[in-house]
Amino acid sequence: MSAAIRPQPGIMEIALYQGGASAIAGIENPLKLSSNENPFGPSPKAVEAMQAVVAGLHRYPSTDHAPLRAAIAEMHGLEAERIIIGVGSDEVLTLLAMAFAGPGDEVLYPEHGFSLYRIFALSAGATPVVAPETDRVVDVDAMLARVTPATRLVYLANPANPTGTLLDNTDLTRLADGLPGECLLVLDGAYADFVPGYDGGASLVKTRENVVMTRTFSKIYGLGGLRVGWGYAPQHVINVLNRIRGPFNMSSLALAGAEAAVRDQAFVDHCRQVNIEQRARLAGGLAQLGIPSDESHANFIMVRLADEAEAVAADTHLKSRGILVRLVKGYGFPEALRITVGRPEDVTRVLDAMAEFRGVS
Repeated sequence: MSAAIRPQPGIMEIALYQGGASAIAGIENPLKLSSNENPFGPSPKAVEAMQAVVAGLHRYPSTDHAPLRAAIAEMHGLEAERIIIGVGSDEVLTLLAMAFAGPGDEVLYPEHGFSLYRIFALSAGATPVVAPETDRVVDVDAMLARVTPATRLVYLANPANPTGTLLDNTDLTRLADGLPGECLLVLDGAYADFVPGYDGGASLVKTRENVVMTRTFSKIYGLGGLRVGWGYAPQHVINVLNRIRGPFNMSSLALAGAEAAVRDQAFVDHCRQVNIEQRARLAGGLAQLGIPSDESHANFIMVRLADEAEAVAADTHLKSRGILVRLVKGYGFPEALRITVGRPEDVTRVLDAMAEFRGVS
């Protein structure tokens, strides 16, 4: 790097993000259970809506995303003017760091939190601060104990990734009320759609000036390749974020597909119900093999082996059977594997492979 051309402080401390593996050498069409994708793909109505706009792709998309914001507001009982659309929820989370954190500020998150939280902080020149968890669950008291006058953002995924554990509304409210007014609590709800009856934190956003909620179309909606997410926040936060959001950040395809997807709640309900059933089957079957996991509220489970060596051996065995899962050493769990919940036949393949690994016929 040239001595005269230097990036902003913190950027060179960022390790490149590593996504879930998608290929196995020598095996065609492996079963990919490494990235928490919807095994059923997107809603057919979303596919149809995207096909309908292809001929008009020579036109620029809208800059205000009004139809999609209106659809999200209608489906979730929110105010459309307090919704922002991003290139995945990652963009909204990034914009929050850009807008509200910088050199001299701190960004707080749990020790096993999503790895991008550290990247968001360092990209903004802020200092990442980590709070310990208790038994793989976010500890509200530990989070509040790490808050200082310099804390500007608190990122919290609920349900959490990679553990799948969930804080209830009582704990979320206690965390929100314990933060100073100049600190934003950002509730990352990438997996909130998998929890029946959970609003992702919307009720907290409606009643407080320092709480933000983000959601994504990449998980239960099966649109990970489209890159669409959204945030719901107090109006003063939305007004700031829209000043730094790219005017044409969303494509016409993305806007059309997401609008049709969010309106097809029958498809969402089906995916949620299958996930609940197969998640219990996967966790229960592995527990019978002596491979435990915490109760998950997402579309994956994180199983714990005896140690790192056994986790690597299990991962290697699954790959030999054409199955991709995720080692989560980078999240502080060298002994664990994160396994996406698939279709019934996918769960059968995993259980059969792990029984074979355990030497159970």
